[in-house]
Formats: sequence, C-alpha cells, structure tokens
Amino acid sequence: MSLDDTLLDDNMKPSMSAMKEFAYPLEFEFKISSLANDFTARDANKQTVAYVRQKMFKLKEAISVYSNDSKQDVLYTISADRVIDFNANYEFKNSSGTSFGRVGRRGAKSILKAHYEVYDLDGKQEFLIQEENPWTKFFDALLSEIPLVGMFSGYFFNPKYIVKRSGGTEVARLSKQASFWGRRFKLDKLSETSEGEDERMVLGLMMMTLLERRRG
Repeated sequence: MSLDDTLLDDNMKPSMSAMKEFAYPLEFEFKISSLANDFTARDANKQTVAYVRQKMFKLKEAISVYSNDSKQDVLYTISADRVIDFNANYEFKNSSGTSFGRVGRRGAKSILKAHYEVYDLDGKQEFLIQEENPWTKFFDALLSEIPLVGMFSGYFFNPKYIVKRSGGTEVARLSKQASFWGRRFKLDKLSETSEGEDERMVLGLMMMTLLERRRG
C-alpha cells in the first residue's frame, strides 16, 4: 500500500463498485420507515447498485450515494451551489472528491413542468430532463390531500420524465410506478450512452427524483 493510500479516508477511496455499468431497467425504491429522504437503486437483476441518502437539516442540498444501505462506501456526492433555490446547480463528485459534472434545475421552467439540464465537466450540456405531462403530478398531489383516498394516491396519477439529448434524441424515461405511498420509480434506457454520460444521467435523475418527489 502506498503512502498516498494510507492518507486517504477509507470512505473516500475510489470504489470498484462505482456506477459505471447498469443492467436496465433500474428501480428506485424509497424507504417509508425512515425520516430521511432516501432510496435504494436496483438493477434489472434486483442487485443493489446504490443507496442514495439526502442529509437532513442542511441549508444547501447535500446527497451521498453509497454502494449499499450499510453506508460503508461512498461512491459519489451531490451538492448544491447555493441555499435552496429554483436555479440551483448540483455538482457531482466521485469518491476521491473529483468533480465530473452537474445537474441544474431551471427556475421558471420548473415551476409547472420539471426542467433539468445535465452538464459535463467542461460545462457542455449533455441532456435535458423534462416532465412529460405536468397535469399528472398536479392531480397526484391534489388526490393525496383527500382524507383516506389520499393514502392510495400512489396507484393513480404517476408522473413520467423524459431524458433527451440537445438534438431531441430520447435517451431514457423515468416513470413513477403504481405503488402504495408512491415510493417506486422505474428508469428505462431508450438509446445508447457512453460510460461518463451514463453516470451523469443517472446521478442527475437521482437528484431530480429526490427534489420532485417532495412536490408530489
């Protein structure tokens, strides 16, 4: 073991299990027994690829992406560049603390219809993430306010989000699944991406899911 390795904190060493290859579709399943905003991501083989946890009581959004729910190995962190804001950018860093891209929410465009943009390290936009039908989320949130009936809102109106390249090519679709409490989301791949693009796209969707789930 080199001297540099001994100086690295165990939780911040590069992990061989970093999310670089996925067996789609992926499923995000939120915990309902936890006060934290967190979920587990599993692949098509039901293998855990990540455990995503939002730190509580932070003025700036701070997300840790672990290899599993034991929270022993940090794969990535996602952090906001400002206190809660509709125009915030969320920076991606790997386990060694190196930045490799970001996702940004676009203020006015996101008020009624979710609008996020994913960028690489050089600031080039790779993907646009948009809600396909904003009325779906509106009726989902409205139904959830009805006593008793609201408990089953997760079985009715379920939003979908499409990921596109700047040229309009559809790359992936994230769909909220019919489930009690609306705690499951499914990510389907629609076209090919490179390794780095895949990481940024999935991390961007993870961040978006945490933010949008709070809105309905």
